[in-house]
Amino acid sequence: MPDTVDGLIREHAIRHPDKAAVIDPAARITYGELDADTRALAAGLLEAGVDKRHRVGLIMPNGVGWARIALALMRIGVVLVPLSTLLSARELTAQLRTASVQHLIAVEEFRGRRYRDGLEPSALPALRTVRTPDDLAAATSAVADAMSRSVRPADPLAILFTSGSSGPPKGVWHSHGSAIGAVRSGLAARCIDADTRLYLPMPFFWVGGFGGGLLSALVAGATLVTEPVPQPDSTLHLLDTEQVTLFRGWPDQAEALARRRAETGAALSSLRPGSLDALLPEQRRARPGARARLFGMTESFGPYCGYPADTDMPRSAWGSCGQPFDGTEVRIADPDTGAPAAPGAVGMIQIRGPHVLRGICRRSREEVFTPDGYYPTGDLGHLDDDGFLFFHGRCDDMFKVSGASVYPGEVEQALRTLDDVDAAFVTNVSDGAANRVGAVVVCRTPTAPEALRTAAKSVLSSFKVPTIWRIVQGDDDIPRRGTGKVDVERLRDLLRDD
Repeated sequence: MPDTVDGLIREHAIRHPDKAAVIDPAARITYGELDADTRALAAGLLEAGVDKRHRVGLIMPNGVGWARIALALMRIGVVLVPLSTLLSARELTAQLRTASVQHLIAVEEFRGRRYRDGLEPSALPALRTVRTPDDLAAATSAVADAMSRSVRPADPLAILFTSGSSGPPKGVWHSHGSAIGAVRSGLAARCIDADTRLYLPMPFFWVGGFGGGLLSALVAGATLVTEPVPQPDSTLHLLDTEQVTLFRGWPDQAEALARRRAETGAALSSLRPGSLDALLPEQRRARPGARARLFGMTESFGPYCGYPADTDMPRSAWGSCGQPFDGTEVRIADPDTGAPAAPGAVGMIQIRGPHVLRGICRRSREEVFTPDGYYPTGDLGHLDDDGFLFFHGRCDDMFKVSGASVYPGEVEQALRTLDDVDAAFVTNVSDGAANRVGAVVVCRTPTAPEALRTAAKSVLSSFKVPTIWRIVQGDDDIPRRGTGKVDVERLRDLLRDD
């Protein structure tokens, strides 16, 4: 199978030229059209002064247009820098500078943001041109065709900025080979094949949308269905009319869609197992903890650990993230010393292999990797005897209670095994002198904190049992950042109010 974007597009254009590649509410494009359009657009970009290994920033909402431009750039070896539509002018300037972007392609406006307003040219010495998508023209060029065929798997593909749970975002770069290899290694676990019609709400500027959506469809030869602004009614209509077979995304979005489904009359009859449970019939849903929680990050170009999403794991592995995919080595290290941890012990997850990031902007290799080539992820976990990975939170999330270590992920996992508990979010609540364990818990039915505390004592050591509780009825009540990640500070505020 090809290991460059150009090779993948050419192959699918030959195999199934009339199959839809990308669909949005306003447009669609087949693999044959995608091949022709991106080839012509690449030629036009070359004539406009964009060359191989130039770094090009792209700011657009999800859709066929984003896919056409991004794939045209990557076909000729340009380094794509997907940029968030949520960025302020200051944040955008910082990311353009970090990635040394030479050309910027940005829509004039999206959801009230005008991206060219407020840019600081004096702070961007590398930036040469700023264009809108409408400024791009098609052309014909034998040079462009020859250049696309010259791209190799080791050539840089993209620089992706992490969403940043703490600290400034990092510009993580991947090659064609590392990104495509990472996607290919996880397709089976994510239940994606050539017959899949995949809906995924994540923006293309995050690895979840770019790798998990666009490149996943391209590697598998599947059809990707997307939309610029997901809304329950429009999304349900899209899922039905486009006969989407696989819905992957945020659990809270699936829950919101499920609540609106009856009112809209959406059948969702094409959805198959592997989709998020909330949208599947009751009898086709998995038992809590039975399916793997696909686990990955920008630095691994998406999931590096999982298990077939339509299949229960062995009972001993319930609650785990599954097993590492082919091509990624996982080891557990002592967070303080970096030495390998004892078998079964909780420690920092380190990853190595051909699918892992190639580097981070403005950092040396020695700053990014261990001497033997592992990337320290900052995540905590342990491997069981069968190689299943259990996630225990972030290294910087761990806190002490009476001198003992509490890992929020471990407590959350235990609480999710309790009757009536759909989700749990755990953090420390400090009074200035000592930490207490706090939990915000999503329950199916009204439940008293005392009942949960009693039940938690059967699955947790006493010092890990939350002493501060907040019971909520839905995931919509959980405070989140714009990235979808839980806002820990606001979570603590909720718990302090109780």
